[in-house]
Amino acid sequence: MDKLKIQVEVAYALPEQQKIIPLAVVEGTTAYEAVQMSGITHFFPQIELDSAKMGIFGKSIPEPKSHALREGDRVEIYRPLKIDPKQARLNRAKKG
Repeated sequence: MDKLKIQVEVAYALPEQQKIIPLAVVEGTTAYEAVQMSGITHFFPQIELDSAKMGIFGKSIPEPKSHALREGDRVEIYRPLKIDPKQARLNRAKKG
């Protein structure tokens, strides 16, 4: 018997470009597996999957390799921060 397929999306964005890839995956597929299956690294080779932070609709996933997806989930791959947000606020406050 075939496993049930669910519809999910994998998303990555740069300031000048974004990509959302729809996928049909078997129930129980993890966020990490969906990202691998999506082939998004062909579009963005700078993504390092093993260290990339991921989330579902803006909510961080601590363990993408074990987080099972649900119907309609959008896995977002986050870019590393250039500067800590607290430090950025301090820098702006010093200027202001």
